[in-house]
Amino acid sequence: MQPEVTEIIVVDDQSTDRTAEIVRGLIAKIPRLRLLEVDEVPPGWVGKNCAAFQGSKVATGHWLLFTDADAELQPGAAARALQKAQETNAALISFSPEQLTLAWYEKALIPFVYSRLAKHYSYEAVNNPAAPAAAANGQFLMIQRDAYHPIGGHSAVAAELLEDVALAKRAKAAGFRLWFGSGQGIVRVRMYRSFGAMWQGWKKNLYLLVGGNARSVFGELESAIPWIPMVLILLGVRFPVVMFLGVCFLLLRQLTYGLELSRNQYPFKFIIYYVPAVVLYAGVLWASYRSYLRGKVEWKGREVAVTLPGARH
Repeated sequence: MQPEVTEIIVVDDQSTDRTAEIVRGLIAKIPRLRLLEVDEVPPGWVGKNCAAFQGSKVATGHWLLFTDADAELQPGAAARALQKAQETNAALISFSPEQLTLAWYEKALIPFVYSRLAKHYSYEAVNNPAAPAAAANGQFLMIQRDAYHPIGGHSAVAAELLEDVALAKRAKAAGFRLWFGSGQGIVRVRMYRSFGAMWQGWKKNLYLLVGGNARSVFGELESAIPWIPMVLILLGVRFPVVMFLGVCFLLLRQLTYGLELSRNQYPFKFIIYYVPAVVLYAGVLWASYRSYLRGKVEWKGREVAVTLPGARH
């Protein structure tokens, strides 16, 4: 399936989902598979960053491919990444995975989030060496060893919750070329299996993704929420004609969202989730902002301290 991959290193970071047991059962069938167990996360490290760095220290390849356990690499995914690196002379290749959405709340929030993020991290800007924009997706991040170690690898972003973007920024600042693009047909993932997990995941990341400060949060809420249709609909309680105008404007915003979905390779029919998508997005962005103000973020049973200007401790 991925003949270019000469070794597979699974780093088990004190997981509770039988990861180590499952991998041990597969080692005899897959000679290139290796299990590395991390007993303790050092102070100042986020668990994922520690696991990735430990894996990088024992990997022997010229390219290092970091991916998540729930990411499904399609046949030829590694070859596509290597081909793209050769075509663009990029030292860091990252695909934004195709998102599998099954529950209604996934179909509402996840496409909306990625459509909004496309405005902040356009592929064109990230891939332009002259532009300052830098981004990557940790679910499929491939980087040359000769670029990874000079920028400090995951040890240089040990405490970063958004380590993939932080690595991309360090690589671009050091003069290495990035290539970031759609992973449609290359890698896919179902990010969350419950509403609670989805909420916690975006609550951890969204504040940082939209800019990491109060001004960016309020600017994002102003842009994402259809304020004018909402006000007109409320005024329409007393003036029916105004309500009609409000509904028309809301439908126009919904249609515009449908076009954004298509541009970002999501089904146009997901426009039916537009209103709950806006509500969920505004809610989780505000919750993310509040968590960072408090200086603590929860993720997979662990509480991570964050230090930001104005955060209370």
